[in-house]
Amino acid sequence: MSRQHPIIAVTGSSGAGTTTVRRAFADLFRRLRIQAAWIQGDGFLRHERTVMRAKIDAATAQGKRFSHFHPDANLLDKLEALFREYAQSGTGMTRNYAHDDAEAAHFGTQSGHFTPWQALPANTDLLFYEGHHGGFSQPGSKTTRRIQIAEQVDLLLGVTPSVNLEWIQKIHHDCGRSGCDEHLVIDTILHRMPDYVDHIVPQFARTHINVQRVPLVDTSHPFVARDIPGADESIVVIHLRDPWRFDFPKLLKKIDGAQMTRRNTMLVPGGKMTLAIEMICTPLIAAMIAERDPVSG
Repeated sequence: MSRQHPIIAVTGSSGAGTTTVRRAFADLFRRLRIQAAWIQGDGFLRHERTVMRAKIDAATAQGKRFSHFHPDANLLDKLEALFREYAQSGTGMTRNYAHDDAEAAHFGTQSGHFTPWQALPANTDLLFYEGHHGGFSQPGSKTTRRIQIAEQVDLLLGVTPSVNLEWIQKIHHDCGRSGCDEHLVIDTILHRMPDYVDHIVPQFARTHINVQRVPLVDTSHPFVARDIPGADESIVVIHLRDPWRFDFPKLLKKIDGAQMTRRNTMLVPGGKMTLAIEMICTPLIAAMIAERDPVSG
């Protein structure tokens, strides 16, 4: 954690809705005139697409599991090093991963490949990470290296919709991007579930804020659902680890339809999710920036 070079991380699985949260922060940063260093979590995957598929197939053939969620499929030591370096000096190295042809054209590489490692932009106000492992922590043992990513983060958000909704979003997300067979996505969901339980779920116990979208329509059979429930067909549960940091009466007045269900839990209409995130996080981030040393910052 760093007063001078703060780090914000949004963690969750593919299709969970982390992109929506990132857009909310982009609007927030624009209003506060904050320059952010944007980090794409998939840039820290260990393997390009064809190699990763071969690794998964080989593990499956041996009766083992291996997915993008597994620590060994990621360069978590490099991600930890980036967070540490940024917290100390506002610098670090990152890269991007091209998920499709459009991103490949934008990044100047091939779909399923990485860009070269490059230095972060100079003189940014904070680092913003979106990916699978922003809240990852591993104590280390005789066979595993100690990894402390969550400990470097100043504001950690978890995005975790109800599981059936997450599966629906994953199918639409992947098939919409690459035109894949939905049965292949279902196989991926089932294959990676143990890694999700072991390596993603524990992160939600370390977050400062958890955001969970819950559908108000039938999603009992997610694998035949043709549409993602819309904002007006869902509610959002927002859990706040440190309720003393927030002015709940003020939030309830400014977010139409919001209510408290516990002393640290808000319920907001689905269409108010972005507004709620901005209302909750704006004073936290403004305070981060105000605490920076204007001379060395």
